[in-house]
Amino acid sequence: MSVQFEANELKQVQTKESSSLALRIFRGGKIGFAIASGEGGLDTLVDMAVETSQFGSLANFQFPSQFHQDSSKVCIFDSEVGDLTKERMIDIGKELITQIRAHTPDIICDVEVIKRTGSISIINSQGGSGRYDKSFFGFGLEGIVVRDTDMLFVGDSESSCRVDFIGINDLAARVIWQLEMAKEKAAVSTKRLPVIFTSNGVASVLLSPILLAFNGKTVLEGASPLKDRLGEKVFDKKLNLWDDATVAFRVGSYPFDDEGVPSQHLPLVTNGIVTNFLYDLRTAALAGTQSTGNGRRVESGFPNPTISSLRLCQSGGDVSFQAMVEDIKGGLIVEQVMGAEQGNVLSGDFGGNVLLGYKVENGEIVGRVKDTMIAGNVYKVLEELLGIGQETRWVGGILQTPSLYCPRVSVTTKGG
Repeated sequence: MSVQFEANELKQVQTKESSSLALRIFRGGKIGFAIASGEGGLDTLVDMAVETSQFGSLANFQFPSQFHQDSSKVCIFDSEVGDLTKERMIDIGKELITQIRAHTPDIICDVEVIKRTGSISIINSQGGSGRYDKSFFGFGLEGIVVRDTDMLFVGDSESSCRVDFIGINDLAARVIWQLEMAKEKAAVSTKRLPVIFTSNGVASVLLSPILLAFNGKTVLEGASPLKDRLGEKVFDKKLNLWDDATVAFRVGSYPFDDEGVPSQHLPLVTNGIVTNFLYDLRTAALAGTQSTGNGRRVESGFPNPTISSLRLCQSGGDVSFQAMVEDIKGGLIVEQVMGAEQGNVLSGDFGGNVLLGYKVENGEIVGRVKDTMIAGNVYKVLEELLGIGQETRWVGGILQTPSLYCPRVSVTTKGG
């Protein structure tokens, strides 16, 4: 069920129920795959899988004969999500809008509140089988303030597998902070400046190149900048990054992936050293290694399992956000970047317009920047960090990260 508000008013309440059945077969040494919605039609499903197998990739792996992970050990289901009423979801949306408009009356808000429950069952011809239930609850707000020709975009979201997590007031407070910091306008010069990426900023700018670099398929194809650097120090020694699908009530967690491989805590970067890559069954077999439990059917992408990580974690440091700000004589805080993937993402390049960012001058945030772009390379940026924030938070339910304080990022402004 989803509840949507548009321009501060309730727009629609939508309820949807669906089911699907996916089949993957090995035939003639190749992989066939088919997927169907609803129930029935098993013969047709088999026929489609057989038909696609002639065009499929080589079947170079075996399905697991047993699923070792006990589904009850990874907590990702809350019965209260299913019990959440339409009226309560509407109230959550109204409450968010009311809190934000109490600070900025002329803001136009769009809000979505979503709840979802489902069951996943997997069985294979090797005797492996498993089943688990999962729930999802989340809400997000996007706001725009239009004054003459100036448009200010703010927003944030919260999501979890349970209802009773702290969220509404925290989200409202973060958006109000964005509005408060953006009250005044400020300009920065075109030069290399120290930059603080907030948790949202890290997700907006740095996440995609990192995920691509640690993807075992990219490594196997020789396209990842990290392909020959396993065991080497590539990042700042303060940086620790891991993939963990066992974290309780996180939207990216599960007891086993869509191929039946158990989830795990997998270090990717330890004290700046590259320690592991992400694999599904097929890519692991090609690379001569083991699957890391990252074979997933991404909802918005390919239904056939591919390498995916929906829950990256980065450890916090020992510097407060305020201390980072106070350390900067002249710099930038980046909250949201539009078009950050315009550069060569495979090589780690990024660049885009700062949709929401603030100028820091003599240790204070002095206003929102406009007509400003940033550009750089993930590996150069993360090679040396001036600080890692103490506080971590989940962004979009898939990335847990603190703020990162970087010494030099290229900043370009319209005024030069």
